[in-house]
Amino acid sequence: MTLEIRAARPEDVYRPLERMGVAELEQLRLLLRGGSVIDWMRLDFHDVAEVEDFLRLNLFDLDDPRDERRLRAILGQAVEYLRTAFGYRVATPVAEPEDLRTLFLLASGVAEPHRYRRIACVVLKVMHVIHHLEARELLFRTAIREADLSERIHRRVLGEAGRMKALGLPVVEFAGSTKSRGSLVTKLLAKKESVAAQVFDRVRYRIITETREQIAPLVHYLTRHLFPFNYAVPGQTQNNLIHFQDLLTEHPRGPEVAAGMQLPPDLDRSDPNAGRNPFSGKDYRALNFVVDVPVRIDDLISPLDPMADELGRIVFTLVEFQVFDRETAHRNEEGESSHDRYKRRQQKEVLRRLSRGLVVPRRRKRGEP
Repeated sequence: MTLEIRAARPEDVYRPLERMGVAELEQLRLLLRGGSVIDWMRLDFHDVAEVEDFLRLNLFDLDDPRDERRLRAILGQAVEYLRTAFGYRVATPVAEPEDLRTLFLLASGVAEPHRYRRIACVVLKVMHVIHHLEARELLFRTAIREADLSERIHRRVLGEAGRMKALGLPVVEFAGSTKSRGSLVTKLLAKKESVAAQVFDRVRYRIITETREQIAPLVHYLTRHLFPFNYAVPGQTQNNLIHFQDLLTEHPRGPEVAAGMQLPPDLDRSDPNAGRNPFSGKDYRALNFVVDVPVRIDDLISPLDPMADELGRIVFTLVEFQVFDRETAHRNEEGESSHDRYKRRQQKEVLRRLSRGLVVPRRRKRGEP
């Protein structure tokens, strides 16, 4: 199964800030601050078509009976968990909807009965976690190398980069890279938490726009056409380039939009350098975020293998995106912010940690045994 992107005009897919509503800004905000959908209290889908687009980006196709069964199995597990762990009374329209898309519309408050919005949202949160957990287990039980996963993602990302170019979107550069084994070793030695699973940028893409004002619309475009916003990795955003408060100030309906948001705007009034890479120069500016991107592996699972019904056919792989405007990217290559200076500071820290407590043998004097 491949990700299908509908043909569209540039004005339909690249939405400038002034045309964004609450839903678009909240999705964007997840990436700008490293938030989590688990903290949301509602969804904001308006119709079935929007739900289908969202499911398609998550690589589910409800026209495929296998995907229908898989989603219903995840729903059943979520309902059972809520009933067993917390004694939730999950109503039948939520626990067993005739059409799975209705569940998302109930959570958005646009489908009747409206009183089920909260419980539908709670169920979807649990489904989100269960799907992710079982996709991880599937990855461990499937014979697929990390390099092969990266290659599948790379083809998909490059395909989208080509579409963006064809649409005339303001992208100056869109390039990908994979960390070498030596770079991974250095990074893990430099990190205080030297666990391989905590390296989030094995695969990363560098995107440069013409101007800083184009970054937010471009990131929003990516959440609609390349990766689902709900799998942005919480706590892994480093952003001292685009501040959400500034976006609200620049928005022509800023106060109205802010009033309709689920979480208070002042959550974003934090230190812009919080979580900054300690080896970056003090003037280095960037928007870095990490997404757990879904990947279909139907070709690696036999149709007769019961594991497909048990765990599905979707796995995840971490991808980092680095976004700059042209001027910022140029400044980042100068002086203390340059990549060479970054690597030098990182290597210095690695040498310091490796040599800590090292006793250098005293050179023997002539005649000593």
